[in-house]
Formats: sequence, C-alpha cells, structure tokens
Amino acid sequence: MEPEQLQSVRSRITHTLFVTQALFGATQVAAFTVVPILAAQLADSERMTGVPMTIAFLARSISAFPFGWIMDRLGRRAGLTAGYVSSLIAAATSFLSVAVHSFAGFCIASFFAGMARSSSEQARFVGAEIYPESERARIIGRIVSAGTISAIAGAMMVAPAGIWIAQYGYPPMSGPFVVGVGLSLAAVLLTVFLVRPDPLDIARRIRPSAESDIDESTARPVREILRNVHVRYGITAMAIGQFVMTLLMVITPLHMSHHDHGTWLISWVIMAHAIGMFGVSGITGRLIMRWGQHNVIIWGMIILLVSCVIAPVSPRFIPLAIALFLLGLGWNFCFIAGSSLLSNALAPLERGRVQGVNEMFIALAASSASLVTGFLFEMGGMLLLAAIGTAFSVVLGCYSLLYARKTGRETQAEAAG
Repeated sequence: MEPEQLQSVRSRITHTLFVTQALFGATQVAAFTVVPILAAQLADSERMTGVPMTIAFLARSISAFPFGWIMDRLGRRAGLTAGYVSSLIAAATSFLSVAVHSFAGFCIASFFAGMARSSSEQARFVGAEIYPESERARIIGRIVSAGTISAIAGAMMVAPAGIWIAQYGYPPMSGPFVVGVGLSLAAVLLTVFLVRPDPLDIARRIRPSAESDIDESTARPVREILRNVHVRYGITAMAIGQFVMTLLMVITPLHMSHHDHGTWLISWVIMAHAIGMFGVSGITGRLIMRWGQHNVIIWGMIILLVSCVIAPVSPRFIPLAIALFLLGLGWNFCFIAGSSLLSNALAPLERGRVQGVNEMFIALAASSASLVTGFLFEMGGMLLLAAIGTAFSVVLGCYSLLYARKTGRETQAEAAG
C-alpha cells in the first residue's frame, strides 16, 4: 500500500471509529439516565435498583477476553461489529421488557449492554495500532474524545424520545431504547462497510522500534505478557483510576439530593464530570507525545488526589462541580496514558486478548466500586469515600515510583551492555 493510500485509509478508519463510538456512547448515556428508575419500577422494589447495572459490569468483565480473542482470530472489524450487534440486541430487549413490564428481560438486556461495552472499549486500541508508535497517544485521545458528544447527545435525547414514543402508547422511558436501536444499527453498518481493510492487517505491516524485539509470527501467552513491567503499569493505572472515579462519581447525585439540590444542578455537575473525562482527550494525547506516559499518569494521580480532597469539603454546587471535573480529568490522564503504554508494549497478534484482559480488570474495578460505594456512603458519607479514594491514589503513586526505579535500572543495564 502506497504511503498516500495508507494515510487515506487511516483517516477513514479513525473517523469511522470516532463516529461509531459517539453513536454507541449516546445510547449508553441515555440508558444510564433511565435504567435505575426503570429497574425499581419493573422490580417493584428500590432494593433492586442497582441489579441491572451490576449485571452489565459483570457481563463487561466476562466477555472482555472472548471479544479480544475474536479480534485476534477473526479481525478487529468482526469484534467491533459483534459488540455493536450486542448493543442493538440490548436496546431492543430493553424496549420490549419495559413494554411488557418484565424485570427479568430487563436484566437480560443489561447483560448484552455490558457485552457491547467490553467490545467498544477496544476501539481506541484499534485506532491506535494502525499508526506509528509516536502517534498512538494522539489517536487514542481523539477516539476517547467522542465521549464528549455522547454525553451531550445522550442526555439531550432522553426527553424528546420519551415524548415521541408516548404518542404510540408506550412508556415514555422506553423511548431512549428505540433510538438506541437505530444508533446501534448505524454503528454496525458503518463498521462493516468503512473499517476496511481490517486494522489488524494494517498493524501487521507496521513495526515500530519498541516492538522490534517482539516476534509477531508467534503470539506470546497472556501470562507471559502480563509479566511485562509496562503492561502491568498501564493496566494498574487504568484500573485504579477507574475505581477511584467510579467510587465518587456514582454516589454524587445521591449526595447532592441529600443536600436539597435539584436534578438541574445535579445534571450540571455530571456534565462537568463528563467534560473532564472526555473533553480534553485530544490535549491529553499531545501531552503524552511530549512528556511521556509515565509523567501523565503521575499528573493523573495528583489530580485524583486533589479531587478527593475537595469532594467532601462542601456539598455546595461549585466545589462539587470542580471536584467532579477534576475526578474526570484525573481518570482521563490515567486512562489514555495507560492505554498508550499498553498498546506500545504489544505486538498486533497479542493486542486483542491482552486488551480484553485489561478491559476485564477495568470492569471489575468499576463493578467493585459501584457495589460498595452505597454501603460506604451510608457508613461515613462522602468523607469516607474520599479517604478511600485518596488511599488508592497514593497506592498508584507508590507503584509509579517503583515503575520509574525498575525502568531506570533496565535503561542503565541496556546502556552498560
């Protein structure tokens, strides 16, 4: 493939991945807005509110490795398409379950939604691997930034979709799922027709310097790959960042409602959080290109610490908005820098499976945080949650120091050799 043609293919695939991530993300945000309310209504018990979300997190964890296997064996396009098909099934099943008032069906739909998430999370790696190593952080940042569009579009489509579907005699809260069917179908079609040639085939032709010592003809076992210091550090940064972020983010709406904040102010705080998570992703990629993954992870850890300090100080709108913005920003730095570090440490035939394992760890971190945050909040309020978030951030800081020491010794050994 000629250089000009290769660049054109890269651009088309990257833009397609961006659009499909925005479409899929909008369905997820819209669903997140109504799922807790619908769960309580369908189960006739508020105690069951968190069950569908827990099922989704577990499905995301369980299916991450199988989707990675599909991407390594059948190609990236097949894995992404299967994920968006799962999203379509989830949206359709959710709509039918709400229409017939079936909590069991709603839980099944949540399982498919979790499966879809485990596949879509690999899109950033798919986009990165078709570029040289020096550009991967920028591409990961660009694809993650699609979440900004998702956050705004997903939140804005809930009310209009409800008004529209109510005209046909269906529950208003089922409207977002009908729209989700259309958006998921669009993502499937765009992936099938525009993600060509398969990114795996393109990645096999690229051999950056950092991968020159990896035998691409034989993929290493996952256990061996996980011993790599760069792989472990990247996964640890993403998992801890996800845990701290989920721990505080999930409980914030309840915390604000306890202090008489209305849904309007709550939505603005969540919007500030979403901007922190996704809005600066392009800048994050450029920071990584200039300062390196390790430094950006350290900055992310410090920002998470600051967020944990500010969050319990005051229940007022402005301090919480600042804390949640910084919480999203700290997650963003850890997530994108960790993703870039992981992508650069793997050969093409290894990426699908190992990145699937990575998504499994992230999903487990998120599900663990969402499971315990309510109990901890009941025990000690936002102060206890912030203290735990601070402790995990300090753990990441200590691990960063160990990583710097180990990689420093390896660099000195290579120079001496």
